[in-house]
This record gives sequence, C-alpha cells and structure tokens, in this order.
Amino acid sequence: MIELILGGARSGKSRLAERLARDSGLAVTYVATSQALDGEMGERIAQHRARRPTDWSLVEEPLALAGVLRQQADAGRCLLVDCLTLWLTNLLMLDDPLRLADERDALLACLAELPGRVLLVSNETGLGVVPLGELSRRYVDEAGWLHQALGERCERVVFTVAGLPLILKGEPI
Repeated sequence: MIELILGGARSGKSRLAERLARDSGLAVTYVATSQALDGEMGERIAQHRARRPTDWSLVEEPLALAGVLRQQADAGRCLLVDCLTLWLTNLLMLDDPLRLADERDALLACLAELPGRVLLVSNETGLGVVPLGELSRRYVDEAGWLHQALGERCERVVFTVAGLPLILKGEPI
C-alpha cells in the first residue's frame, strides 16, 4: 500500500506517518531525505531522531530515492519517507537540471512495483501566495506536479491540518 501524507509546516504530518508506521505491525525503515546543512536543520533532524523508536532502521538518502525504495521495500516492511519536498529541494539545488526529472520519473515508475507499505510525507506548499523569485516559484510548481502525480498513484492520500488527518482518497485511518 502506497500512501501520501501532505500538510503544511508543523501540521502533524510526520507524527501521523510515524504513528501509522508504528501501528502497521511491520518492521519499519525510516528513509530520511534531509541534510543538516545548518544548525537549525540539524536541530530538526535531532528532534525527529529522538521521536523514532530505536528498533526502526534508518536510511539517509537526499537524492536517489527510487533506488533506496527498490532496495529496501519488502512485504514485511513499512518504509516511511520523510520528506519529499526536502528531497525535491536537494534536487533543485544541483547544477544538473536533468537530475530532477530523472529522479522524479524513477520514483513515480517504481511505486507500483514496491511490496509492503510505503508512507510518503510531503509539505503542501501550494496554498499560499505565489512566491517571489524564480527558484521559489519553480519549487512550488515542481512540488504541486509531484503531488498530483503521486495522488494518482497512491491508494490513500491524507491532508493533515492541526494534527488532524483529512482523507482525500482511500480508506479511513
């Protein structure tokens, strides 16, 4: 089962995904896409680490997400990917403009093949004002297109607000 969990900053999306992973009864592998490029991000990563159960395995991959998912997916495992918008940012910041399209296409192509349960966490960025600056607008556009493509492929899509899940597609939680 592939699930997409969307929400704004501090909406509770990661906590919801962590609860679903914990309650799945499966072995959990947390796939982290963030990089501690500054002190503040390092603190956020530390908070996420402190919240996770010690029996969960961890894979840190900022770019080649599809390869990690193919390698780690198993019928007896739940993969929790947190988060797709950080992954997207990592790809946007590369000097290689083709890498984003290649990695996005690889991710979308691999989803139907993955055994087990996959929880994809991402920031919904399209609800605010149109951002200033070309890179910011491209980020919002790319995130929106990615979310639309994932929404088509995922069996459940959840939008999280104030810690409350709103089911957009699929079975109730």
